[in-house]
Amino acid sequence: MAAPLIEVRNIIKHFGSVIALSGVSMKVSSGEVLCLLGDNGAGKSTLIKTLSGVHQPTTGDFEVEGRAVRFASPRQALDAGIATVFQDLAMIPLMSVTRNFFLGREPVTGMWPFTHIDMGFCDRVTREEMKKIGIDVRDPHQAVGTLSGGERQCIAIARAVYFGAKVLILDEPTSALGVAQTSMVLKYIDQVRKKGLGVIFITHNVRHAYAVGNTFTVLNRGKTLGTYAKSEIAMDELQNLMAGGKELATVSDELGGTV
Repeated sequence: MAAPLIEVRNIIKHFGSVIALSGVSMKVSSGEVLCLLGDNGAGKSTLIKTLSGVHQPTTGDFEVEGRAVRFASPRQALDAGIATVFQDLAMIPLMSVTRNFFLGREPVTGMWPFTHIDMGFCDRVTREEMKKIGIDVRDPHQAVGTLSGGERQCIAIARAVYFGAKVLILDEPTSALGVAQTSMVLKYIDQVRKKGLGVIFITHNVRHAYAVGNTFTVLNRGKTLGTYAKSEIAMDELQNLMAGGKELATVSDELGGTV
């Protein structure tokens, strides 16, 4: 069997006397959506920043395609095929769709010192990549801030895929979206999985996770509570494990079902 795209074992991360991660293990393979679940303070943000090279683990094993790695920067993680789409999307609302798509990776044409950005190529690629995911960009020069939240999420994901990502780490991509926009993003995550990429989908919304996830890893206070295949755990059980569903049900009963 092929080695997982990413595998971490017993990752521990200290910030001085603060223990942010105290033994996290997980792995994601090609063509798999791993949903990383946990309430606020569970350690999700610290873990994804460790996977993407922002932080270095204090101790623990980190392997990419079976090879031990220790990233010193996000650029090294990106060069290894690990692309992270954070909640803020790293987009500039007043810049065009094309400029945001190629931000930091602009292709140039001409001979030095008279080189310039090849905007014709950029516009063409932007249109084609957006069309693949069902978004018709009539004018690639329109400001990205004029698009919906779901469309911007899809652009950020499409950008990572176009530039060769093997693993996509998505940080709460549906947290601020409406129903239709959430559906758009979840469908595109499924498309990406079918292309053979590995996806780590960080969320605290169990319904969204269950819609596209193959496996689920639950974090609590910096520790892994367990990893389950979709066939091994029901949505309600996952909710209870992640956020104390039994306790919420008890409170709801005490308040007459108003919670």
